[in-house]
Amino acid sequence: MSTGNIVLETSMGEITIELYWTEAPRTCKNFFELATRGYYKNVKLHRIIHEFMIQGGDPTGTGRGGESIYGHKFEDEISSLRHTGAGVLSMANSGPNTNGSQFFITLAPTPHLDKKHTVFGRVKKGMGVVKNMGQVATDKNDRPLDDVFIRNARVE
Repeated sequence: MSTGNIVLETSMGEITIELYWTEAPRTCKNFFELATRGYYKNVKLHRIIHEFMIQGGDPTGTGRGGESIYGHKFEDEISSLRHTGAGVLSMANSGPNTNGSQFFITLAPTPHLDKKHTVFGRVKKGMGVVKNMGQVATDKNDRPLDDVFIRNARVE
């Protein structure tokens, strides 16, 4: 099992992510491997909903793409972890057991997502950056008017 934090170097500043390896080992491995392989390099944060969440991880930038390290969608790892406030890292999906490469960071408590999305980490450092991202202007489809993207990801 890998350890260490993942730092997302974004166009708005750095966000340090602590991963919850014990509660979601396959999900953490997927995120860690994608990040360290450069999969998230220059990938847009394609969906930002004020007071809800920031979503990214799709190399197409559309919200419809992305693959896991497993070469397919993989199962949820639902645990006792919940979407209790801003800064929770969770997998984006299109229904049960459809995890790929997309993830989101919450901007507020989102209890309606509990037991539907795998919580696998939290923002350890950089909440100011996350809050600023949550304030960017977006269009009617929640896409930022000015691109916000992950420049690089690294292990810390």
